[in-house]
Amino acid sequence: MDLCIVGGGYVGLTTAVCFAELGNRVRIIDVDEEKVEKIKKGIAPIYEEGLQEMMERNMQRITAQSHFDFDESIVFICVGTPSMPDGSMDLRYVKEAAESIGKNLREGGLIVMKSTVFPGTTENIIKPIIKKHVSNFSIAMNPEFLREGKAIHDFMHPDRIVIGVEDERGEKTLRKLYEPIEAPLLVTTPSEAEMIKYASNAFLATKISFANEIGNMCKMLGMDVYKVMEGVAMDHRISPHFLNAGIGFGGSCFPKDLRALYAGGKKMGYEMEMIRAVLDVNERQPLRAVEILEKHMEVKGKTIAVLGLAFKAETDDVRESRSIPIIEALRKKGAIVRAYDPMAMDNMKKIFPDIHYCGSVEEALKEADACIIATDWKEFENIDFSGMRNKLVIEGRRVLKNKDGITYEGVCW
Repeated sequence: MDLCIVGGGYVGLTTAVCFAELGNRVRIIDVDEEKVEKIKKGIAPIYEEGLQEMMERNMQRITAQSHFDFDESIVFICVGTPSMPDGSMDLRYVKEAAESIGKNLREGGLIVMKSTVFPGTTENIIKPIIKKHVSNFSIAMNPEFLREGKAIHDFMHPDRIVIGVEDERGEKTLRKLYEPIEAPLLVTTPSEAEMIKYASNAFLATKISFANEIGNMCKMLGMDVYKVMEGVAMDHRISPHFLNAGIGFGGSCFPKDLRALYAGGKKMGYEMEMIRAVLDVNERQPLRAVEILEKHMEVKGKTIAVLGLAFKAETDDVRESRSIPIIEALRKKGAIVRAYDPMAMDNMKKIFPDIHYCGSVEEALKEADACIIATDWKEFENIDFSGMRNKLVIEGRRVLKNKDGITYEGVCW
């Protein structure tokens, strides 16, 4: 098939490259000309495991441009939906994309929303914008369930494919498009598909905050929360996924989606108290690392090494990374921060341009008074702490295997 993907960010680029891998011809439209030029040259503008290699072998089926001019009849909207001050979604980019698509769409075309939006958005906001320009078209919602760092695998081997459609034409087209992928396919309305995305993320985030609450109490009682959760996870109704206690969740989805869900409920007069509690626990959790540090030393004037800036391993994404509030708190208390991450330092420099970024773990630890491990990169499993002035290590992700010769505390253990 011939597809157009509007938005060449994390979701859009992954979607485009994977559809090309399945044999489709894909046009990417993004207003960021620098990003478009990279894609044209076969360079992935984001880091995602396996993405660069897949892009390179499919460049004959991938084109990119920064202007709206296309002749494909199937168009995916994959633009960003950032948070407003009240937590609700900013639909500015989605609306702009819909307006431009409407002006260029063929009669009888199919628009597919992949951007995460509040239930009702596709039918009540996007559809009327397009209808001003085109009378005969189908619209659908096809949420993504991609984990950063595992996005290629998740696209090609999903737990499920959800298509929210209004008519048989849209359903038939999307069924054919996804035919090469073996996975259960659920057909819903667009609004139900939008809610499935929100509900899935809210449930997974709740598991994380629950594990952190239990972990905080386990630490007070002198217990190993990981052993406790191992026992909890043996119940098949619960499963072990997303029960690792630590410094909380980050990334482009969970915090933003939960805030939007809470804000949307509030606008309708419904207070989603559990969602609010999940967010509150997550906001407090990374600061426990600083609180533990302060039990051991006066932070002012001390050199603190922060290892890990990405919100999780195997990505360069720092959006909502739990290292951000940790660094903010350390700086506010007068600490000197030395940071290292194998992938995410360039992105973190946009947030903290004036902290010291190091080229290696060893450089970050040299003469440091303490170390906080904030991301579970594999290279942090076995660290030589001999270069530290004071060998105090506080860990937020339980990745460290070698704890000999150091003063060690975990955030929840």
